Amino acid sequence: MAKKGADYRCSSCGHRVSKWVGRCPSCGSWGTLEEAPAAASVSSGGLRTGSGAATARPITGIDPNEAKAIPTGIGELDRVLGLGVVPGSVLLLAGEPGVGKSTLLLEVAHRWAAAGNSAALYVTGEESPGQVALRAQRTGALHDNLLLVADTDISRVIEAALEQRPGLLIVDSVQTMQATGVEGTRGGVAQARAVTAALTSLAKESGIAVLVVGHVTKDGTVAGPRTMEHLVDAVLNFEGDRHSGLRFLRGIKNRFGATDEVGCFEQTTDGIREVPDPTGLFLHHRSPAPGTAITVAVDGRRPLLAEVQALVVDTQQHNPRRNVTGLDPRRVPMIAAIMQQHGGLKALADRELHVATVGGMQLNEPAADLAIAIAIASSAADKAVSAKTIALGELGLAGEVRRVPDIDRRLKEAARMGFTRAIVPQGADVPAGVQAVRVGTIAEALSATVG
Repeated sequence: MAKKGADYRCSSCGHRVSKWVGRCPSCGSWGTLEEAPAAASVSSGGLRTGSGAATARPITGIDPNEAKAIPTGIGELDRVLGLGVVPGSVLLLAGEPGVGKSTLLLEVAHRWAAAGNSAALYVTGEESPGQVALRAQRTGALHDNLLLVADTDISRVIEAALEQRPGLLIVDSVQTMQATGVEGTRGGVAQARAVTAALTSLAKESGIAVLVVGHVTKDGTVAGPRTMEHLVDAVLNFEGDRHSGLRFLRGIKNRFGATDEVGCFEQTTDGIREVPDPTGLFLHHRSPAPGTAITVAVDGRRPLLAEVQALVVDTQQHNPRRNVTGLDPRRVPMIAAIMQQHGGLKALADRELHVATVGGMQLNEPAADLAIAIAIASSAADKAVSAKTIALGELGLAGEVRRVPDIDRRLKEAARMGFTRAIVPQGADVPAGVQAVRVGTIAEALSATVG
């Protein structure tokens, strides 16, 4: 029976209520409310946590260089962060297990240590010191200024950080750390929140920059519900197809810079390699073939050339299949319907359609509509599009070709890669060296490319 005046906390989401109920009002879980003390504190290994009044200073007497970013030595990471790592900041690197987060951060620690700024302390809770040293030897990340600690108690981790005073602290991962005095299983919501709060206090009071690894759960959230993201200064998502070596680093939250930058990396047998110019990675370098079309996508602020391939085949099925890879599976059937109604390709309704991107690229923006339509028409007509032609434009349900944002930047990138002819909407400005074929409808675009 519930005790009068007791405090109850949900073991799933950490929500507190004054009386016991069968279902948590916050997350909806049944039977997860447990009696808990009014407040739980985390030992911080000597770190001052709220004892005494804070000292106020005039803002004019504070040196802005205290928050000046320090480059990590990895250009793609600095691009996403802004200029580098800000002292006293806490960064959360999220991603699925096996995507390469530990390898990337070990390289970050090595570059930081090799730069001579200060020591880098790498805390591992998932691997033994020998395993980390073996990976560092394989990837060439060995340095005397790179310190290694294997521990899962956050109090001892903070003690080690205060003793060594590194400029950069990397904790891999938050799911393996445990805070003494906090209820809940290791990696759970309450523990993850307490560990992150302790690391945030350490960073703000000592000026140590902290990088924390957080695994992504099955539903795509970081360490369960979003309980850590509001505590940190930046959230970075490291993503990529496990069947491809290409990796993208995206900023989801960033207090020190923009969130529309993307860093590109490649996973190799020797570790993580940054790719400063990835625009040609998504093109299949061969002679033009029926069913292919080139477009320019914008990922963050970065224009990337992308190749769309389509295959249209006869079938005996009453409901022809529409297989889509790397594109929006709802948009491709809509484009096929527009081509049937306004492009003169009535036979598409009875033919099987397969559409995919090259190189594992995810292409979901409407600017690729015209390239998808041209690739489908090229396969249906068994006629290749000119090798130096790109297509940019969004398709409307009435068959019109609409303008897309950043078309000037897209065309400049295409011109840099050697493309000389562009199928673009009416009114689009085209840089010098590129022949513009301005079209107003899908029928005009198909006539200009495949006849």
